[in-house]
Amino acid sequence: MRVTPRKSSLRPLAALVLAALLTAGCGQGLLGGGQRTGGDAAGSGKNGGPILLGMLIPQSGGEAAIGPYMSNAARLAVDEINARGGVLGRKLELRTADDACDAQSAAAGAGKLVTEGVAISVGGYCSGATLPTLPIFGKAGIPMIIPAANSQELVDQRLKHVFLINGTGSQQAAAAEKWITKKDAKRVALVHDNTSYSKDIAVRAKALLDAPGGAEAVLVEAVTPKESDYSANVTDILAAEPDFVYWTGYFQEGGLIARQLRQAGYRGSIMVADGAVSPKLVEIAGADAAEGVYATMTQTPETLRGAEKWISAYRAGYGADPGPYSNQAYDAVRLAAEAITRAGGTDGTKVIAALEAIDGFPMFSGPLRFTPEHTLANGGFQILVVTGGRFRLQDTLG
Repeated sequence: MRVTPRKSSLRPLAALVLAALLTAGCGQGLLGGGQRTGGDAAGSGKNGGPILLGMLIPQSGGEAAIGPYMSNAARLAVDEINARGGVLGRKLELRTADDACDAQSAAAGAGKLVTEGVAISVGGYCSGATLPTLPIFGKAGIPMIIPAANSQELVDQRLKHVFLINGTGSQQAAAAEKWITKKDAKRVALVHDNTSYSKDIAVRAKALLDAPGGAEAVLVEAVTPKESDYSANVTDILAAEPDFVYWTGYFQEGGLIARQLRQAGYRGSIMVADGAVSPKLVEIAGADAAEGVYATMTQTPETLRGAEKWISAYRAGYGADPGPYSNQAYDAVRLAAEAITRAGGTDGTKVIAALEAIDGFPMFSGPLRFTPEHTLANGGFQILVVTGGRFRLQDTLG
């Protein structure tokens, strides 16, 4: 379901809930070990105005349902930090722009955020839309903390200003191969949408499956995004006689493919990648077709341990449950605030150095320390399964 946009009438209630939670947490924030705030540190700003954070998210197009999850959670973090006095004596302010999961729209949105003067980018959902923004933010000297987009191509750019706090495509492919092997599958069909994110996972998964002794990748099929009928692709998949199908694209196409596979009589396992983890997939596929669909996914609000207070604060503020990538967006803002504090200001070079020096910063995914490639050492992928119309934790792959 689409999350209701932020409503001003809910802000007083959210503030009350946040104040109570912050008091109960001794001022350390919902995760504890929060940012050091206040003071007159050098480089805290000449005018004392707000520090602007920029967030590119899909607010239109087929993936628009994800946008509110991310922006709402980011604002929750901003409100929490500001309730403690802000960062270096200044308030945070979130500026969003629509990337529509489209490269051209994303480039325009990034330009808009640069013009507005954001200090750090904390957005990025679709990898194909995030890639063209890398040089735009880089040229402006703006560090990027990317909460969701995770194509290995983002990592392979080896850009100093880019940091990923979601598991990478190579880590997701490894998790998929591990689960496929655990399920004792023999013949696997890999289906992608030709975007950087989706194709990357499929190609990497095939390479892992092709190793001796594993399941066989009997088909790698590309579909055309935004179609309303994938019967031709379903025919190709069935002809390959797989016992396991792994869709690596987004929820709109994934829901249709799952539904049409079941309608065509396919009874084997279906798994989707993290871009398809959404209540929308269940809605599009239908409850019967979606039941039992697996997913490779990092932490979601439903699989987080000890997140009840945070979920309550989100519900109080936005009148809805947090969804996929809300916790990562929340952590991106917190991490940005921590890096600015350590850097003593918003100078991009100093913020980047502060991010690289992070060691043990508490996030929902666990204590953070970046690899030399600015990725998580452990991707944190787990297996979800649709049960009773909702994605629930199936296996931690531990």
